[in-house]
Amino acid sequence: MSASGLRLSGLNLYPIKSARGIALSEWDVDDFGLRYDRRWMVVDGAGEFISQRTHPQLALVIPSIEDGALKIEGLERPPLRVPLDPLPAIATRVTIWEHSCSATWLGEGPARWFSDFLGCPASLVHMPASTMRPANPVFAPAGTRVSFADAYPFLLISEASLADLNRRLSVPLPMNRFRPNLVVAGCEPYEEDGWRSIRIGEIALEIVKPCDRCVITTTDQMTAERGKEPLRTLSTYRNIDGKVLFGQNVVHRAGGRLRVGDQVFLAGSSESLGIGPGGPA
Repeated sequence: MSASGLRLSGLNLYPIKSARGIALSEWDVDDFGLRYDRRWMVVDGAGEFISQRTHPQLALVIPSIEDGALKIEGLERPPLRVPLDPLPAIATRVTIWEHSCSATWLGEGPARWFSDFLGCPASLVHMPASTMRPANPVFAPAGTRVSFADAYPFLLISEASLADLNRRLSVPLPMNRFRPNLVVAGCEPYEEDGWRSIRIGEIALEIVKPCDRCVITTTDQMTAERGKEPLRTLSTYRNIDGKVLFGQNVVHRAGGRLRVGDQVFLAGSSESLGIGPGGPA
């Protein structure tokens, strides 16, 4: 079923987990999700991931892709360049939440750069194509893989849902607070809660799980300053079983290419979460 006027209005890539994103007009989708999305990650001396939850200044790390390399910039730091497809020369084990997987350590130069930037021992690692980190099989189809993202290949949010939230806030917030890969326009607020199977352009996708939000949403992605919103307001009407839900986790069935402006087709839907513009049902 086609939803007239429903379209992809935003496409965002996050090469380094918890660093700033890159807005795109079109991009390839591979086995992991958006090509190069969260294929790099900052870890501590024990191999545990570091994110904005504990180090909000990661929002000030600015990645870009140019001339076959990942360029990394930060305040008053010389730019760092690493290859897009580094040789898996030095293997290490890293941990994201309860999951452990193999990664490539990218050497002393990136380690010094991030250690100096964050003020603590840190290294940069890359997930090679050979690493198979499965998405949560409770929600994702068997065989779904994920990069260093928290749990799933994509996060989707509608413009209407953010607009509804912003009507409740004294100071409206930009979409980057929620770090979605896919932004959709042309639907009602929280309509995405009830979607199950969709197609964007040539890419078939499954909506598998609402996204429960953390303190990162309270971090200004341009300044790294932290406040209380939007969690304080979202908790008044998007709280289910103690979790504040905003956006949907998404998996894909195959690769292809996504373009801003692609029409979104709804192939399946179900009952919503029981929360919407008017609050919990």
